[in-house]
Amino acid sequence: MSGIEPRPPMSKAEYVYSVLLDDIRSARIPGGTALRAGEVAKRLGVSVTPVREALRRLEKDRLISYEAHHGATVVDLGEEALAEYYGLRAVVEGLGARLAAARITQPELAALRELHAAMADDAAHGRNDRLGEQSMGFHLRIVDIGGPAFLGAHARSVRNSVPVPAEASLWLDETQVKAQLEAHEGILAALEAGDGDTAERIMIGHVRQAGDYRSHH
Repeated sequence: MSGIEPRPPMSKAEYVYSVLLDDIRSARIPGGTALRAGEVAKRLGVSVTPVREALRRLEKDRLISYEAHHGATVVDLGEEALAEYYGLRAVVEGLGARLAAARITQPELAALRELHAAMADDAAHGRNDRLGEQSMGFHLRIVDIGGPAFLGAHARSVRNSVPVPAEASLWLDETQVKAQLEAHEGILAALEAGDGDTAERIMIGHVRQAGDYRSHH
């Protein structure tokens, strides 16, 4: 056989897992929802076996829990878990920014500035629905620059541990956008100056502010 070996198709269990994971992370399936294997199987056009396998994986991820007589339920995270999530993100992403200030290259800085400019342009034209995803890219790129060995992977796993409903994004709130973009600008200036203390301080305040916003909405 010549050419590139085709990638094996996604198994049915993987397919079910990826759909449910996306639905839970984006809170399209909100916390507290019961997941019945039969209903999920019907919705996705598969048998119950791969659904059960996917549910077991989601339980390992701590995104669903099993209770006697209730079956599988999407975990409903309370205020304390949210505070822990944003606190952990502030520490990890703040450390990423501090480390990045010491090692960022000119091309990396230019790429971050380009992403920031695209966000500012979207904000100016009312395309706020694009900002959340771009902001996540901005944050993770900084952490990857600062901690390529494992901090970047750590930051991703923290972000994946808590569902964020699309409509809970503070980027959709016109009153928040300017302050958020200013924080990004401050982080960029600190990275350019090689000032790890300031980069970390602004990043921590920026992430905590998102947490405060989320806990009040």
